[in-house]
Order: sequence, then structure tokens, then C-alpha cells
Amino acid sequence: MKVKDAIDFEVGPVSIRPVFAAILAAGEGTRMRSSRPKTLARICGKPMGMHVIDALASAGVEDAVVVVGHEAELVKASLSESGPSDMRIRFVEQAQLLGTGDALSVALTVLPDNLRYSGSETPIVLVVPGDTPLITPETLGKLVDTHIESRASATLVTAVPDDAFGYGRIIRGKDGQITNIIEERDATNEQKEIKEINTGIYAFNLDILAPTLRRISPKNSQREYYLTDAISILSEMGYLVSALQVDDAVETLGVNDQIQLAEAEKHFRRRINRLWMARGVTMVDPDAVYIAATVEIGKDTTIWPGVHLAGNTQIGSSVEIGPDTRLLDCSVGDGARVTRCEASGADIGAGAVVGPWVVLSRGAKVEPDSSTGSFITLR
Repeated sequence: MKVKDAIDFEVGPVSIRPVFAAILAAGEGTRMRSSRPKTLARICGKPMGMHVIDALASAGVEDAVVVVGHEAELVKASLSESGPSDMRIRFVEQAQLLGTGDALSVALTVLPDNLRYSGSETPIVLVVPGDTPLITPETLGKLVDTHIESRASATLVTAVPDDAFGYGRIIRGKDGQITNIIEERDATNEQKEIKEINTGIYAFNLDILAPTLRRISPKNSQREYYLTDAISILSEMGYLVSALQVDDAVETLGVNDQIQLAEAEKHFRRRINRLWMARGVTMVDPDAVYIAATVEIGKDTTIWPGVHLAGNTQIGSSVEIGPDTRLLDCSVGDGARVTRCEASGADIGAGAVVGPWVVLSRGAKVEPDSSTGSFITLR
């Protein structure tokens, strides 16, 4: 069920549960070894943080705040430029990077005016890290459903990866209820054997969230306010904490370095290719095809190995592309054939034959039903 549907889900006296999202994207991402803010690292042609925003928008979330910090103005400009039209996005700056708990407290200062609550009608605050680009709208919708149905004050998305090293472990009591999250560096050898891990994705009831965050202490080695501490605080206060365990741990992959970025790119590219094949596009070797998230392709098109489609490229129907072709910001009309071509900002008419071994410079135009010949450059 999508979040839009879940908003109208009735549990007891509850009739409306507004949903607000907080995207935590203030960190510098030093392990990326890059001058670019981590949340702007590109995956399949889009900033990583934009994939998170798109997933929330597709799940029906209409109000979100992005907590920025490092290179705040650059992050604001990039994410606001291509944000979805059906989502209101606010930005708020975390002046001092004091941890995820502090970041969420900052996010709450810009709640939308229409988020009003009383008693059990409290809104739901979804918390999603800006470096989890593979999270899906379906999982976000299930998170809201699980949170409402369980009557929990907080619900975590958890996973069981092949290797749990480095992740916070989910601690459950004898009754199976979540009581705590233990970080890897603080875990005992016995706790390190726990396979279920925290993904950093949560749903909270707004009415209890602010007072809980105020009880978080920075008494730790990093002197930061950890959002994970909110779980033990809620548990100790007698509030229910529930969990949604995802079937595929890859979906919750966090990106902290260039190796994980490449891993996320691989998984996202596979997801994009499967989407287009499901819509009637033929790929001779999907593992050798690279399609940006911003590209559009018509059905009955065939794509050969070594094809890169990037930017705002628009491909018509019954087109044949490749092998060994790269198109950036190009339009290709129905029935065209493009082989071993490098093109940027070109317009290829319907039925045209381009290549092999052709370069199309920005602004080049190939007329419909014409042929470029081979070994040429068109400007």
C-alpha cells in the first residue's frame, strides 16, 4: 500500500495520519574522498539524495524537509532544481554537525503548518538518510502501514545482510520486542553475532518524538546526539517499538565510500534495465547497457551491448541502438538506427540511419529517413 493510501487507514479512532519526511543529508562524507557533498554523488545520472526524494514522492509523501550542512547552498541548489512537482521540499541547515539526533531536531523546526495533531491523531514522521538511494516507494509505504497497524510509537526498517559488520545491531527482549540498537564498536562479541541490523530508516509518532529527542545525551566517544538512542529511550519509557524487516537487504544499502557508490550504481542500473525490459524494450546483454534514470525509451526498441544513454535522452519506438554507442541529451525518432555513435545534444529523425563511426556534435540534426554514412563528424 502506498503512503497516500495509508494516510486514510483507520485504526480505532484514527481517521487521518499526515505523513512528513525528514531527509538527513548534512554530513560531509569524508570517506568518499571527494570535494562533492556525498548526497550529490551521482547514481545513474541523478544525485543520490534525489533518488531518496523521488522514492518518497512516489510513495505519496507531499511534505519533506532536507537537513543540509556541509556545502549547504550547493546541496539546496542541486536538489531543488530537479525536485518532483508534487512534493513540497523545505531545506534547513544543521549549523553544527552534532549527529543524527540533532539533525532530526533541526528538521522538526520547519514542520508544515498543516501538521496539527491531538491524541492518537498524531502525524507520522518518516526519517530517511540521504545516502540510501536504493530504498523503494513500496518499502516506505509498508513502513507506514506497519507503523499504523502495530500502534507503535516508532518503527524501524531492519535488514539481514550477508555481512553485518559495521552496522548497528537490533537488540530484542525475551518477548521479541525491540529494546535497543547497539553500534558495532560498542557491541559485545555475542551481540556482534546478531544478524538483524538497523538501516537508519524510521517512522515516528510526532507527539512523542520531540520530547524523546530532548532526552538524548551526547555522552559518547563522538560527542554527538545519536538518533539510535531514541529507541532505547522509548523502550525504557514503555512505548512500543516495532520493525519492518525488508526481504532484500540491498535496498537499504548506505553509501559511505566510492566502493559502495559503485555497488549502488550497479544495483540501480539493473533495476532501471529491468523496468525498461518490462515495458517492451529488448536488451541483448543488460549487464552491458547503461541507462540514466532521466532517459525515456519507446517499446520495441532494441539495445545492443556497449550502449550508454545519459541526460535527457529521448528514444522513440522500434529504434535500434548500438553496439558501442553513447547518447547524451539526444532525441531519436521512431524506427531510427544508430550504430557506433558518439552524440551530444543531437536530434536524429525518425527512420534515420546513423553510423557506424559517427560523431554528432551538440546541435547536429539528422533528417528523417536520411543516412549519415560512416567515419564522419556532423556539427
